Amino acid sequence: MAQKVLIIGASVGGATAAITLRERGVETLMLEKELVKAKPCGGAVPPAAFREFDLPQDLIDRKVKNCLIISPSGQQTSVPVAGSVPGDDDYVAMVRREIFDGFLRERAQQRGAELIQGSLIGLEVARDGVLARYRDPQGVEHDLRADVVIGADGAYSPTAKFLGLPNLPRAVAIQERIALPEAQMARWQDTADLYLGHEVSPDLYAWAFPKRDHIAVGIGAGPQHTQAAKQLLTNLKRRLGPALDGGQLLLREAHALPMEPRKHMAFDRAMLIGDAAGLVAHTSGEGIYWAMKSGQMAAEVLAQHLDVPTAVHLRAYERTWWKRYGTMYQFLRFLQRWGYGNERQMEVFTEMCRNKDVQRLTFDSYMHKQMAPAPWLVQMRMTGDIIVSQARNYLRRRTPLRELQVA
Repeated sequence: MAQKVLIIGASVGGATAAITLRERGVETLMLEKELVKAKPCGGAVPPAAFREFDLPQDLIDRKVKNCLIISPSGQQTSVPVAGSVPGDDDYVAMVRREIFDGFLRERAQQRGAELIQGSLIGLEVARDGVLARYRDPQGVEHDLRADVVIGADGAYSPTAKFLGLPNLPRAVAIQERIALPEAQMARWQDTADLYLGHEVSPDLYAWAFPKRDHIAVGIGAGPQHTQAAKQLLTNLKRRLGPALDGGQLLLREAHALPMEPRKHMAFDRAMLIGDAAGLVAHTSGEGIYWAMKSGQMAAEVLAQHLDVPTAVHLRAYERTWWKRYGTMYQFLRFLQRWGYGNERQMEVFTEMCRNKDVQRLTFDSYMHKQMAPAPWLVQMRMTGDIIVSQARNYLRRRTPLRELQVA
């Protein structure tokens, strides 16, 4: 009898896992509760995703070639999106999740995966297989049997809950899609804004990301500040000021982001990927690429061990993951704590981004998903700039530049 895999969630991670399994001839089911509403998301995707997963360029709304970082005091750093060797991949892709996810889901179906709409309401993992219970849109309950389950169902992951795993610490992101007159949209033709400061995001950052016909304006707030999310978004729009003149609200949306990866991502007959596994990058909050990559990697390991899908075998997935990406995750965790710790440090972070070596290393790592090497001389130059910036921002009296401009 053919082995069958059930994937809970058919967003980017789940759909990528399904595509990978079908390429290896594995019977695959996807259970997705929401097929109409888009998953709320900033929608930034690195060019590596388009290369590695053979994605068409027409999924991209805009190619961002410049990032504008605005500190709490209002000082600005313009960072070109460019690596060490200039090339066609020097950009950050901006996508709409309803388009991006829909494409991947449809590709999975074209490869032979079956899509079922419904919400997971029960899951039992036994020695001989998996029994899932779901409720369809009409409220009727059904059973599904499979050999292995993959949880690709987000930060609140019902799969993880039914496996008896603890909740992860979660941040919240809230954003509005705002349609602007053409003259106003020109401001974000190929630029994305990142805003720092306790008034817009005490421990993460806020953003203005351009899409095809609107901008996505949003904030991220850690677990201690989720209750203030709506006010933080209001504060961000106040900082944007006239840039939003004539804007029309299209949609307000919010979603949770896991703040830490899980200790284990594979178990007997069960695996977790993407947000369900806590695989969101610190500092940036990036999750789309990591969900896709973890879906692909988990599916590749699973296809090799379908005959004996025990934790001993399936944990090759998490060992490979942390061997390849562990250093990057540890560095980004440190950078978030170092750069967003307080508003003076946010000023230092903004100034640090003016360093050409920092810019090169940042986008080499972002675009290619590998820690770019930094020769000792480069490290010395960066360290020197940081020390000077630390001294300047911690010794002088702080007066926000935007207050000085108003005065």
